[in-house]
Amino acid sequence: MTGFFDTLYAVLGYPFGFVLRFIYNFIAFENYGLSLILFTLFARILMFPTTVIQQKSTVKTQRIQPKIRRINEKYKGDQQRIQQEMQNLYQREGYNPMSTGCMPLLIQLPIIYGLIGVIYHPLKYALLIDSEYITLLSEAAKAVMGDASAQASRFIELYIIENIANLQGVAGVPEAVYETIESFNFSFLGIQLGLTPSVSEFNALWAIPVLSFITSLASGLFTTMRQKKQNPEMSKNPAMGCMTFGMPIFSLVLTFQFPAGIGIYWIASNIFSFITMIITHYTHNTRKLIAKDMVEETIQRRAKEKHIKAIAQVKNKNAEQ
Repeated sequence: MTGFFDTLYAVLGYPFGFVLRFIYNFIAFENYGLSLILFTLFARILMFPTTVIQQKSTVKTQRIQPKIRRINEKYKGDQQRIQQEMQNLYQREGYNPMSTGCMPLLIQLPIIYGLIGVIYHPLKYALLIDSEYITLLSEAAKAVMGDASAQASRFIELYIIENIANLQGVAGVPEAVYETIESFNFSFLGIQLGLTPSVSEFNALWAIPVLSFITSLASGLFTTMRQKKQNPEMSKNPAMGCMTFGMPIFSLVLTFQFPAGIGIYWIASNIFSFITMIITHYTHNTRKLIAKDMVEETIQRRAKEKHIKAIAQVKNKNAEQ
């Protein structure tokens, strides 16, 4: 499985690394943190169409829920008939259950894996340093760290960037590689993005987990408030409360275990996700979409009735003749 993910990162990491490198070189400050934020914005823009599709599918789901309940009540105990009637309903309504579940996630997966590849492996995909030199530096870094665990290996490139001054003179690594890494501004607002916040040591790095918690909580509260207005019954589900407050707490704990660069990405992702929700709330408002859907359904039904009546009139005339 590890080999599969490595292949996936390689396929998607290079094009995403090109974008991140372009952003880094394009902005005047050549700042990795700011580049990462703009890069996250770029990824969110790519994923915006899937957000719209999911919003429309949610509306369609709400529209057919009463019909689904009637089918379940009418054919209670006959699961085969229920499945058949459900399929007929989906066909009549032009509804695909996958569009609210797996499909949006499947569309987003390449983008997500591309992001992970670049964020975890900036030397390989953003700076295009040869894998041979990365391996030599990684071995030297693990010796300095005294920790060759899986988690340390996952963030080894971030550690190399942060501690490149302590890794000078590794046999087989050209001086040009050191110069490339040293010239890479791997910081944001004075925070070194290769360092990991520590619960026991209060410093500027604490801003990352705190902001991650706040931005995640804001998104969760907005989602809950919107759900109460759109679907009061679903909002009573205890799982909603768990998601609203559980995810921000999980985010807070997790950002104390990852380098600050990963936290910056999560914060930016939360902020852009929140902005996207606000935009779609107004551009694809659920009530408006439901009303539009109902109007279109009425028009189609009347057109169908008119067509049936026209055919009946033709048949009657032919019968009279």
